Amino acid sequence: MTNQNTEKLLNALEWRYATKVFDPNRKIPTDIWEALERALVLSPSSYGLQPYRFIVLTDPAKHAELLPHARNQKQVVDCSHFVVFTARTKVTEADVDHLLQHTSQIRKIPAGSLNAYRDMMLGDLVTGPRSKIVHEWAARQAYIALGNLMTSAAVLGVDACPMEGFVPAEFDRILGLKNSGYATVVCCALGYRSPDDKYAKLPKVRFDTKELVQHI
Repeated sequence: MTNQNTEKLLNALEWRYATKVFDPNRKIPTDIWEALERALVLSPSSYGLQPYRFIVLTDPAKHAELLPHARNQKQVVDCSHFVVFTARTKVTEADVDHLLQHTSQIRKIPAGSLNAYRDMMLGDLVTGPRSKIVHEWAARQAYIALGNLMTSAAVLGVDACPMEGFVPAEFDRILGLKNSGYATVVCCALGYRSPDDKYAKLPKVRFDTKELVQHI
């Protein structure tokens, strides 16, 4: 990575903040949004299982319906795109096989060559101890995707605000997630900051690198 690239990355991360006030009149261009969606899809996940779905809301009526269940935080209705991250409530043998069939097709390898990998996933997520907390495990994978989305957005000059202040059960109801096998875990509002957002001008508060990073 060149110095120019490192500078671009760090400048983008210094520029970004959890945007409190979006400009409701500015929308993310289609090509930029498509790149951000692709960034979501390219996010890493444990086993490569991708135990999540991303629900992208652009319909103002749906934004408004969610608003009272998100502490009336205006980012929900003023942003350009609102992403609801959902995670699997359980992982089944069929889910594992779906991934392995897709892997076999994409990489052009015999499905049988992945049997050991299959047994590992089944023994961990389907029949093992982690099967009892698999939704929490899947939620952590969704948070990896959230981080990837926010960094990608910053590099592309798009503002974002991760949000946990909402009622998941109400979001699930409004989005029709009952019996879908997925449940809401976190959200992210994206768009462009309003010039009236005072938080955009505040210095970023972070502990010193030496306090947070240890070399051993």
